Amino acid sequence: MSNPNGDKVFSGSIPKLYETYLVPLIFEPYAADLVARLASRPLTRVLEIAAGTGVVTRALTSVLPERVSIVATDLNQSMLDQACAVGTMRPVEWRQADAMQLPFPDASFDAVVCQFGAMFFPERSKAFAETRRVLRPGGVFIFNVWDRIEENEFADTVITALESVFPQDPPRFLARTPHGYYERRSIEQDLADGGFMASPQISTVAARSRAESARVPAIAYCQGTPLRNEIETRDASRLLEATDVAAEAIARRFGRGPVDGKIQAHVVTIEN
Repeated sequence: MSNPNGDKVFSGSIPKLYETYLVPLIFEPYAADLVARLASRPLTRVLEIAAGTGVVTRALTSVLPERVSIVATDLNQSMLDQACAVGTMRPVEWRQADAMQLPFPDASFDAVVCQFGAMFFPERSKAFAETRRVLRPGGVFIFNVWDRIEENEFADTVITALESVFPQDPPRFLARTPHGYYERRSIEQDLADGGFMASPQISTVAARSRAESARVPAIAYCQGTPLRNEIETRDASRLLEATDVAAEAIARRFGRGPVDGKIQAHVVTIEN
């Protein structure tokens, strides 16, 4: 009953829950890392792909000089609407756009940045070719992807716990998509197939994911990601039960007070 096409659907209440729970839980440290890698470069125009609810966008506006223009895109207009509602420190151009068909002229950006979006691209080499097309010669593409799910403790705990709720057809969104694109050779090959000639630099960056209780990551993953779509496809009446089971599993593993788990990602930098 899994529908990989639903992996890209962030709609309904997901954007708000994603911003409220998931962004501080796992995205903020990697947003700061990506922007720090850009900050020392001479830039005039930056494109963000798969901006989501704007955690990287907000970091870009707070770190990059005001003379640097920022264009932030996402496939899901509902995510951009949430990003706009949160706001940024200075004006940003928001655009709904498909990473595989970017609506920009050739060689129009000094840098392209993408946080945890490449895993969702149906044809990664095609998306990377589009990125290369819009990059100026000498420009840089910086993106990150999650490492294997076993290196990301809350996500791993949630996906294992849900096997008890739906034993005949356990939801696999987290393992299949967010944590399904971590092999370095695959990333390198897709970049080469997209026309990048340079060798990428790939760094593995570990961080900590912290929350005030086990219920926070349970809500974040079960209700604030497309994992919710998988749960509701199986039985919409069991969403709260699934969340409760996930919260209990996290509490058993990490404690019944504040929880602290490992997260890990690969950060990829490649010159055009």
